[in-house]
Amino acid sequence: MDHALDPDPVLTRLREGFERIALVLRADLWSAAGEAGLNPTQAQVLALLAARPTGLRPKEIAAHLAVSAASMADTLSALERKALLRRTPDPADARAVIARLTDGGRELGRRLASATSQVTTALAGLSADEQADLLLAQVKIIRTLQQAGAIPLQRLCVTCRHFRPHAHPGETNPHHCAFVNAAIGDRDLRLDCGEHEAADPAVQAATWTAFTG
Repeated sequence: MDHALDPDPVLTRLREGFERIALVLRADLWSAAGEAGLNPTQAQVLALLAARPTGLRPKEIAAHLAVSAASMADTLSALERKALLRRTPDPADARAVIARLTDGGRELGRRLASATSQVTTALAGLSADEQADLLLAQVKIIRTLQQAGAIPLQRLCVTCRHFRPHAHPGETNPHHCAFVNAAIGDRDLRLDCGEHEAADPAVQAATWTAFTG
């Protein structure tokens, strides 16, 4: 038997762990959505757009949530009927539309995005160092998946033109955010920052090398 082809048991266990956590997150989403009179996809759209006041194109929302364009069209129509969302012409492309939340949709979306879940409670039980290490690992995993095209572009600190990795070596907060002109630590890293401005690809590559080095 060629054991070289066997998966690394640690990698297998890590994947299994993510799958189990995803089950709990899905159950929490179903519960929160049901209480709001929504289905899970509708709740995800509201939570996503609550962090993007300028809105997104329907195809961008579909990509973020990994659903078909047809399914997303149905979801957006349902949210429009509930007066939680509106679609308006995209000023950058007359053939496209932008989906934005109404005031009521934004308020509900923020509540859904910040709803306490069983996973949040479990994470709160970790030490500060464990939380920072886990966040750092998530950044690396998401960045790798993003580069592989497995997920849409994410508004990560490490891909932002304002991010300066290890600008303050030896300090508790070793990195620097030029947008707020302040030192930040691993616990401050964002996976979805509203002030994100994508750096040029070459700058992103150099930043990533410095960050992981």
